[in-house]
Amino acid sequence: MIHELRIYHCLPGRVQDLSKRFERYTLKIWERIGIRPIGFWTVRVGPNNQNFYYMLQWESWEDREHLWHTVSADPEWLKVKAETEKDGALISHVENVLLSPTAYSNLK
Repeated sequence: MIHELRIYHCLPGRVQDLSKRFERYTLKIWERIGIRPIGFWTVRVGPNNQNFYYMLQWESWEDREHLWHTVSADPEWLKVKAETEKDGALISHVENVLLSPTAYSNLK
């Protein structure tokens, strides 16, 4: 099992727009494609309240590559992305980290 932590560094004032896109559109598209999210977070207290965090679960590296390429080329996703960014980009840059659980981790 592989877990992926993704950190979206949103442009000023755009974190809520990104969160709405996930809630209204992205999760439905991911469900159809088979992407499995674990959770989503915004910063309540911390150095950057314009960051949006989420974690995904993958069966394998191949699973991740296949599903990520599938969603990236999905016509519905491309339409939603274009519509939700018609007033400008939501994200300045993305960080992602692929994690493997330790033997003593609660989440495996």
